[in-house]
Amino acid sequence: MKLFRLDDKVAVITGGSGVLGGAMARGLAQAGARIAVLGREEEGVVQRVDELKAAGAQALPLTADVLDRTDLESARRQVLDEWGRIDILINAAGGNRAGAVVQPDASLFGVSVPDFEQVVSLNLTGTLLPILVFGEVMAAHGQEAVVLNISSMAAQQPLTRVMGYSASKAAIDNLTKWLSVEMATKYGPHFRVNALAPGFFVGEQNRRLLYDEQGELSSRGRTIVAHTPMKRFGEPEELIGATLWLCSPASAFVTGIVVPVDGGFSAFSGV
Repeated sequence: MKLFRLDDKVAVITGGSGVLGGAMARGLAQAGARIAVLGREEEGVVQRVDELKAAGAQALPLTADVLDRTDLESARRQVLDEWGRIDILINAAGGNRAGAVVQPDASLFGVSVPDFEQVVSLNLTGTLLPILVFGEVMAAHGQEAVVLNISSMAAQQPLTRVMGYSASKAAIDNLTKWLSVEMATKYGPHFRVNALAPGFFVGEQNRRLLYDEQGELSSRGRTIVAHTPMKRFGEPEELIGATLWLCSPASAFVTGIVVPVDGGFSAFSGV
């Protein structure tokens, strides 16, 4: 058995045009998987697919909103028309909104409830809906099936400021464990559900929190690095190993777990 190979497997990656989703897409493609890249912005999706194809991978662009079931059902048809199956779903789409962040000079009582609701919807419902749409096909074909959700350091250790994001990612942890039991019990042990909890990786969404306008670490960035035993932020490619493990036969008896990839941040007490 080639434990970490994914030859001819079909993987759908929501948020696949993003920094972290893109790294996971490249890793799965290098392991032999066919990659369907799903995102809201057509330009970014096409760019990622072109990059994968240039590296020799089979890749398919899917322009869809993870909060629009009709969009997702259309994307599912495209994947099935192209490859006839879906084996892996990675839910990498997510994000935050300024109104759901409590700034140091602001009050909790000024939080925007609509923004909070949108953050929860994007991260939680935006994970559940793809599972309902793509997972239905995965459950039906009766073969090895993997759902990999994306949690966060903010899930188990709520971080200052990012209230909405922390709450929604904590819900992802719970949903992951709940689904792992549901899918294995009703659809067989071949259907596994796990999650990754990335530590601090620099992307467009958090760059302004971690660096100042001069490109130096912000106060928050310095605090994070000081509480990370490896004393640095993560590189997107450093998610690939854990992703391959959880999506491949190497983790055939693993379901219902949340794996931190965080340079030791979650293990450090600060003392």
